[in-house]
Amino acid sequence: MATEESVKLNTIVVTATRSEKKLVDSPIRTEIVDEQELIRTNAITLKDALENIPGILLREIHGKSGYEISLQGLTSDQVLVLIDGLPLAASTSSTVDLDQYLVSGIDHIEVVKGAASAQYGSSAMGGVINIITKKVSDGFSASGQVDIGSYGKQNANGKSVSINNHHEKVQLEAKQGSFQGRLIADQFKSDGFAVNPDNYPLQGDIQKRQQYAVYGAWQPSDQFSIWADFNDYQEKDHQRSLVFISPSNREQAKVEDIERQRFSAGGQYKTANQIAFDIKAVHETYDTTSTQTTDGYLSALRNSNQENNHFSSQVSLPTWLKQNWQLGYDWHEEQLEQSNNGKFEMQGGKVSRDRHEFYLQNDAALTNKIDAVFGWRFQDDQDFGDHNAFKFSTKYRFYQENDLFADLRLSYGQGYRVPNLKERFYSFDHSHLGYIVIGNPNLKPESSDSYQLSLSLVKSELWNADFNLFWNDVKDLIQTDYDNAVVSNGITQYSYSNVAKAETKGFETSAQWNITPYFSVNGSYTYTEASDKTTGLDLTRRPKHIARLGSNYSVNDQLDVTLRARYQSQEYGDSANQYSSPNWFTLDSQLDYKISPYVSAFVGMDNIFNEQRDFTASFDYRPISGRYSYMGLRFNWNKKSS
Repeated sequence: MATEESVKLNTIVVTATRSEKKLVDSPIRTEIVDEQELIRTNAITLKDALENIPGILLREIHGKSGYEISLQGLTSDQVLVLIDGLPLAASTSSTVDLDQYLVSGIDHIEVVKGAASAQYGSSAMGGVINIITKKVSDGFSASGQVDIGSYGKQNANGKSVSINNHHEKVQLEAKQGSFQGRLIADQFKSDGFAVNPDNYPLQGDIQKRQQYAVYGAWQPSDQFSIWADFNDYQEKDHQRSLVFISPSNREQAKVEDIERQRFSAGGQYKTANQIAFDIKAVHETYDTTSTQTTDGYLSALRNSNQENNHFSSQVSLPTWLKQNWQLGYDWHEEQLEQSNNGKFEMQGGKVSRDRHEFYLQNDAALTNKIDAVFGWRFQDDQDFGDHNAFKFSTKYRFYQENDLFADLRLSYGQGYRVPNLKERFYSFDHSHLGYIVIGNPNLKPESSDSYQLSLSLVKSELWNADFNLFWNDVKDLIQTDYDNAVVSNGITQYSYSNVAKAETKGFETSAQWNITPYFSVNGSYTYTEASDKTTGLDLTRRPKHIARLGSNYSVNDQLDVTLRARYQSQEYGDSANQYSSPNWFTLDSQLDYKISPYVSAFVGMDNIFNEQRDFTASFDYRPISGRYSYMGLRFNWNKKSS
């Protein structure tokens, strides 16, 4: 365990400074989910991978079956998700569904909290999550996993002892000379689950998710390399529920077919005097067809086509007087077209926008003890004109003796978010429920000032602790305007508006202690106050207290035991702060047994105490799924090249 922690502290991170730096040396606080954590918790999707990060809040996407993220009280619309530095398309043109990315091929995940718009532009005002994929090892390797799971009495077929979920993945990779490549296939299937399987509704959807990836690279020298990556994700999701249409409940079904295709490529060239030129780009399409029936009759047929294009270039100058200057240019374009029963839901039909961004950054060692990062970005937006963002972060190592050192980090960043196409042009027509939400093309960008102050203590490979104070001041917050709603023909018409100012503030603390080389414990606690400065009331879906506790125990060279506990306090469900969701606590466990150098078996149970929401309560946001048991096999074989 001590060895694993040492490797983690020395992980090379790139998100905070856009250049390679050891985690312990980064002037900007960065949190890591490494590959070992993904294995110990049997993470299948990005949502699974992130749920034990300190202070992270995961919640269901409204009207869908997926999950979105909240950092330091800021919403998922304000958090940018990247894959190797390139943006991942939002599933609804507004927020990324964390369940729609299977984690095969991930080396580690980097999380930076607080405004990062100076580094990454719009949507990074709340933070950045960067998925770093694995580098291909020398020789040839093959790995894979097969596992099955059950919800017990809540299995959709009503049988407690039966297989409800299936998951299989395989990965092949090879590296020989200047060439390297990788193939990945990953599939997850679920029959869904229900509190009462004899009834029609399902609380957990029937799902089939498939993800395929092909990667290749050519590196003839240390000075030049090019690469390309193709990723195809497909999902079929089937929901079953009851809807009241006077005078009785009717059976409603919704089937959603989703396909995301992502092609990215890039290259790097270093000159003889160590000037590095990096370029990379991504083309991503996200298409959905949603079919909704009521008592077997078609009630809605919705088609959505989304396209995102992003180009990024960066020039990194050679180190000069302990300074590392970077200059860059980004171009981003997005398009969205959506219809319901053949009628366009986007005002004006197909809508699009693009933006051009220029940035400048300097990562400097001011003294032997002080490092600093200065960043500035200029954005020229097709619809919103010019925008600037600035960031300054510094790290001061004020104590170092033998194997103990202490760092103080201070960061100030300006954030901004340009309204997405959905907020500006989309019409949410829910007339059958008595309301419509209409996009507002006159929205202004959101902006924020973010302050972070942290203290980090590291005692060699034995223990480390982190304390962080944060304050995010948000202006022109975009939300649904309830005060100026209009009623027409009995239908309430809402719109989006820049109607609020908000602030989120609090503190986070986390620690890990390697008690022995075989046993370690880790924990974290986050306190958050998130309020609407206009009304003085708490923002909805922001619990004040979030805690994590975990332990890793290697019984011997073959058997590992993992425990992960999570606590979340109550949270308000309405803007008037009249209704709240109860607090909750869950405990997960997993046992891994190495059968041979190539094969290991595992068995686990999530939500051991069966903490689950009351589905008849409107404002109950406790976990959707109850106790879940699983078991499986992993294999890993590698042949080094001679």
